[in-house]
Amino acid sequence: MVVTGGTRGVGAGIARAFAEAGDEVVVCARRPPQAPQAPLDGVEFVSLDLRDPPAVRTFFGRLPRLDVLVNNAGGAPYRLLAGTEAEQHARVIDLNLVAPLTASLAAYDLLKRARGSIVMIGSVSGTRPSPGTAAYGAAKAGLENLARSMAVEWAPEVRVNTLVVGMVRTELSHLHYGGEDGVEAVSRTVPLGRLAVPTDVGRAAVFLASDAAAYITGAGLLVHGGGERPAFLDAATVNMDAATVNKTDKEK
Repeated sequence: MVVTGGTRGVGAGIARAFAEAGDEVVVCARRPPQAPQAPLDGVEFVSLDLRDPPAVRTFFGRLPRLDVLVNNAGGAPYRLLAGTEAEQHARVIDLNLVAPLTASLAAYDLLKRARGSIVMIGSVSGTRPSPGTAAYGAAKAGLENLARSMAVEWAPEVRVNTLVVGMVRTELSHLHYGGEDGVEAVSRTVPLGRLAVPTDVGRAAVFLASDAAAYITGAGLLVHGGGERPAFLDAATVNMDAATVNKTDKEK
């Protein structure tokens, strides 16, 4: 199986989960893995720029067999829309939407022969406003829609699903949330009380690619710890007043 962008963070967690499940894993990215991700038993690294379609086709053309493709490569810096050139936003869309399409098309014949599976790594950013990462959110929204269309066009030979991932604690979390205090503060906004770790996403990907999910295609599986508590619940006074009354009654 192949994981794109699987050298760190969520991608490394996905690669580790499949390796632990007994799969032969190939990770492709522009840069090789660095400690603490490397070395990872059962995982082979191949240098590949996923934004280079001829190189992507060559890579998949050399594989003897492919059962699973996880389109994980992606990400985006914080960029407000105004003041940033359209070309910079387009590069974000290219990496997060066009590259998964390129890889999926290049892998299609192999996956069809193996009656395999594609798992797209989406994001909750594609389901809600994403100020500061608008192009990323737009790309992830498009990715989930692309997966649904692929699932219909390529059935029954190839299953295609999306993991809609929430906030994940990785080695780069401090860039998004600050230090430990920031991570803890953000964690309190998640119903399950913590951020995901990469292996949470990896195990969900293993499930979607497995025979246990043989009748699941065109689906989006939420891996977000319950999502986010609606802001209006904390802003509305009626619930606070009711909670105070109930507490007073119990104390009596």
